Amino acid sequence: MIRQSLWAMALLVATTAGAQRAWFASERDTWLREAAESIPPLTERIETPVGLVESVRDTGAFQGWRMIPAGDMDSLYGHSFKERKEVIVDFGRHMTGYFSFDIGRLSADADAPLRFRLTFAEVPAELNTPFDPYPGGLSRAWLQDEVVTVMDAPATVELSRRVAFRYVKIELLAWSSFDFAVTGMRFRSVTSASGEPKPLASTADPTIVRINRIGLATLAECMQTVYEDGPKRDRRLWIGDLYLESLANTYSFRNHGLTRRCLYLLAALADEEGLLHATVFEYPEPHPQTGQHCMDYSLLYGVTLYEYLNATGDRATAEALWPVVVRQVEHAMTYLRDDVYDMEKQPAWWLVFDWKDDLNRHAPMQGLMTFAIEQSYELAKLLGRESEVAGWPRIVSRMKAASRRVFYDRLEGVVVSGPDRQRSYLGQVWMILSGTLSPREGERALRTVLADPDACYPGSPYAYHYLIEAMIRCGMNDEARRRLTEYWGGMAALGADTFWEVYDPTDHFKSPYNFFPVNSYCHAWSCTPVYFINKYADIFQK
Repeated sequence: MIRQSLWAMALLVATTAGAQRAWFASERDTWLREAAESIPPLTERIETPVGLVESVRDTGAFQGWRMIPAGDMDSLYGHSFKERKEVIVDFGRHMTGYFSFDIGRLSADADAPLRFRLTFAEVPAELNTPFDPYPGGLSRAWLQDEVVTVMDAPATVELSRRVAFRYVKIELLAWSSFDFAVTGMRFRSVTSASGEPKPLASTADPTIVRINRIGLATLAECMQTVYEDGPKRDRRLWIGDLYLESLANTYSFRNHGLTRRCLYLLAALADEEGLLHATVFEYPEPHPQTGQHCMDYSLLYGVTLYEYLNATGDRATAEALWPVVVRQVEHAMTYLRDDVYDMEKQPAWWLVFDWKDDLNRHAPMQGLMTFAIEQSYELAKLLGRESEVAGWPRIVSRMKAASRRVFYDRLEGVVVSGPDRQRSYLGQVWMILSGTLSPREGERALRTVLADPDACYPGSPYAYHYLIEAMIRCGMNDEARRRLTEYWGGMAALGADTFWEVYDPTDHFKSPYNFFPVNSYCHAWSCTPVYFINKYADIFQK
């Protein structure tokens, strides 16, 4: 019923606007229907707390706080909450879903309502950092605190809001003369991940095993009825996250129907010019975040479809969505000037790449665009449609030659970007992944920036994914393993149950939003150790 309702609402929206749209007008209804028919079932599990904890300051802990045991659940259940008034409950691991608890009357009649504040936290510091006055750049409402009024006792209280957390703090704000207990806490966790990932080899290092386990947990919580970028925030589908999640899914749960749904949903919600929005929403009906375009993400759509076809053999989906890929590539080509991406012509769109304001994105964009066109041409070959885009290989060739002319310092053996000739990890990475630099040149370039303390280094797991990929491409297998183990293992050593949206080993308080509690501590683009560890078993499992 829910699936049919969502499809009907989406169809109505698309039909109303469809007549005004020149691009894909006749296909959008079908694509919405295909997306709706691919909504996966959610698996639910009832989880219960493992115990009570309390926060202690610790300068050696992540963001300065850690939890210590403070009793079992029996020390809370059945006892007066009026006497306690505040408690922190640990569910033992990060989860996404719906929280409920019971109120039991201990004495007298419930003569007035009770009021509680519930604060859900992914990491300990969230419970120890005042939310107000709120300094963040995103909505205060993303923070997971709720005031709940309970009118009668005994009662069962279930929050309608889906939360993502490990710890919940319960504070009593208002009460009356009767006494009561808080009891029966439970959590209905939800995910669309199913299937049993392949176990790692017995030779795998324990750190690699732990990283793989945390990566799987991260991916599973982000697998809802779309690939969400973060189950706490933003809870929507982004193309860049889709690409990385789909890679990890191919080497773990293999729930390819979810990938198919996301590909169709993005296509159906393209703008009037056929250009993909970087992000789309499911509710109250499927719709895009209007005006939110990211050229680097749009180009990765074709790469995602190519990888999907390779993983599934689903030629019908690839054939249906092929025109969307062509539209993204041909639009991007209009920004070429002398075979170089024209940053001066770049529209007021965000180029993602990394959470690094100081990253000059010119060389990375040139490399990514080259990579994406080449991969999209490989998709054309699989579909027997290379004659339709016969000019693409020549354009790729010219772009590579232009990249070497404009961005490659032959003497230093390093890629530079922008008027200040910035050396960045991602500048090297995307010229390697595009095949502009040979593996030998790529290794030299990477080792040059790795040794340069002034080089612009990655600031997020999203950027680190591509760094590891480039290292493997250059045969730097030992370095790739070491970097993956140090970076994602660093989060694990700091207590991560799921991998984080932002992680800078030199700055644990880093936030793109000016307030670290609003960061996502279970984030899709951080799950890709699962992909590396399982695809390249000879590198990571021996």
